[in-house]
Amino acid sequence: MLERIARGARAVSLIGAGLLAAGSAYAADPIKLGVLEDQSGDFALATIGKVHGIQLATDEINAAGGIAGRKLELVIYDTQSDNTRYQEFMRRVLQRDKVDVVFAGFSSASREAYRPIVDQLDGFAFYNNQYEGGVCDGHMVVTGAVPEQQFSTLIPWMMEKYGKRVYTIAADYNFGQISAEWVRMIVKQNGGEMVGEEFIPLGVSQFSQTIQNIQKVKPDVLITLLVGTAQASYYEQAAAANLKIPMGSSVNVGQGYEHKRFKPPSLANMYATVNYIEEVDTPESKAFVAKWKAKFPNEPYINQEAENSYHAVYLYKQMVERANGSTKRADLRAVIAKGDVCVNAPEGKVCIDPKSQHVSHTIYMARVGEDHSITFPKVWNDIKPYWLGDAGCDLTKKDPMEQYTPSNPPPKT
Repeated sequence: MLERIARGARAVSLIGAGLLAAGSAYAADPIKLGVLEDQSGDFALATIGKVHGIQLATDEINAAGGIAGRKLELVIYDTQSDNTRYQEFMRRVLQRDKVDVVFAGFSSASREAYRPIVDQLDGFAFYNNQYEGGVCDGHMVVTGAVPEQQFSTLIPWMMEKYGKRVYTIAADYNFGQISAEWVRMIVKQNGGEMVGEEFIPLGVSQFSQTIQNIQKVKPDVLITLLVGTAQASYYEQAAAANLKIPMGSSVNVGQGYEHKRFKPPSLANMYATVNYIEEVDTPESKAFVAKWKAKFPNEPYINQEAENSYHAVYLYKQMVERANGSTKRADLRAVIAKGDVCVNAPEGKVCIDPKSQHVSHTIYMARVGEDHSITFPKVWNDIKPYWLGDAGCDLTKKDPMEQYTPSNPPPKT
């Protein structure tokens, strides 16, 4: 793998000896993948695996001859959990480095910081993260799970099992706010009641008042949509307060692997809907974990974002090959529009929906036990990202480059 890693403005070239000897197999110019991910900062714990997933897939593809006879070259920048760096580096990779595609972003705030730049410069980007949904933009492919895949499975199941009174605590930015809107809608659709809702600023690490508020109303189900290292402090504080309300989440366990990092039983009786975690017990998952651990033996955990990033490279490979080697966005979108861009990923088969350019997933309900072991009481196969297309987003016909929500859906045409 040919790789340039940049932290700030400094770049270092690393060239594998095998590529120097590749000769005519790599006679053509490389296909350049920009990678803008947090390798330091508040979100780095959950995002370093995204870089590793891209590196693993790139190594495999290059070892097998590359894409249409061209090797992959990675141009990596450490965005340091800083949205201004996302903007700076996005301009750099598209204008100076002239990458063919960019894999970028953890938080929704970072995505919305760089997305207008991708649109303006007519770039092509993969967002390989679970998020709040709604982005209808032909410059983006989204491989992470979205609310209609995670909440429409999780919330009705938990309400049937535990009761219909629901309380939400969420990070106070667009991910948490829009995700909470989805929770409200699905709770209402299933005959439930929202008995509380709180939005917590990023960086907050003290939750005594929130815990008291939850104790006062005694919900049947607590939906937690907390993000980052500071907010993760909630779980140990809640356990110390003996708050034993069943929890549901679309982000915890699958991103920050809190069940591994925190002392039991702080996450006991949490249910998280994920499209992948390393405990998934299938032959495909076991093979993936084995080769990952061989390459990255010190990796603490393989989260869903790492797996999303890994299979995203293979989705891109298929698109370029089917476009007769072209990396032009218009040619790749024409391939996506056929509706059959699919790969067999460690989680199971994933396919790109041509209307929204989001990805179908196998959704695993991961339950955390008292000892923080993981079981899977329910698995949903081939859950499609249906909401955007049903609501009116159809990128095969029109590209609004907008983000929509249940309360602000796409205009009907």
